[in-house]
Amino acid sequence: MSGNVRLLNDTLAAAKAEGRSALIAYLPAGFPTVDGGIEAVKAALDGGADVVEVGLPHSDPVLDGPVIQTADDIALRGGVRIADVMRTVREAHEATGKPILVMTYWNPIDRYGVERFTAELAEAGGAGCILPDLPVQESALWREHADKHALATVFVVAPSSRDARLAEITAAGSGFVYAASLMGVTGTRASVGAQAEDLVRRTRATTGLPVCVGLGVSNRAQAAEVAGFADGVIVGSAFVKGMLDAPDHAAGLEAVRALAGDLAEGVRGRA
Repeated sequence: MSGNVRLLNDTLAAAKAEGRSALIAYLPAGFPTVDGGIEAVKAALDGGADVVEVGLPHSDPVLDGPVIQTADDIALRGGVRIADVMRTVREAHEATGKPILVMTYWNPIDRYGVERFTAELAEAGGAGCILPDLPVQESALWREHADKHALATVFVVAPSSRDARLAEITAAGSGFVYAASLMGVTGTRASVGAQAEDLVRRTRATTGLPVCVGLGVSNRAQAAEVAGFADGVIVGSAFVKGMLDAPDHAAGLEAVRALAGDLAEGVRGRA
């Protein structure tokens, strides 16, 4: 069965045709439970997200800040497995028809098996993977299987990436390029900063892929700011924080839905 890279490409193209950025939400699988996590992903999509990244919880994250680490710890203590990640992708996609990616570090895929992982993700209706710690020069095996199963391979670029390195990364990727707006880990911040705009400009000089910005966006005004120069706005910690801070699960789902609606206004330039 083929994955949904075309759906991802079409979704990003449709947002561009509307003269706006796409809203990409991130939520970890298995948080607060597997069923609860599926409901949260659906809430983000129902609220206005165009795409969702489902995080595969990891015990030693290198990109995730304290908010997402807390959620990952809850999911891991709950016994979340790769099968639960695939189920999250499947049920969210079937319920909404929207593209769902998995964001994961390389080690779990390597241990699970690249062929098995890509085949199962495609069968679940997934659109691809974001792989923040997989070096491009070591990605040939992954890309071979991802291409075979029509899955996007999204790499992460950072402000420290030199222009030649950006060209190498973007030439190997598909779907979109994930531009980390600043050096550091994920988390909400008071300002997204000028580094992000410069990184988008330099990345676009190397590729025709959409460039989507993540790390730090947490409200409508910031989403509107980033939407002014990026093809997509990626928001993770703010969604997770809404779930963590809520008095109960129903309130958490409502917080996710409301934030998605607010950010959806932002990516349409309505600060």
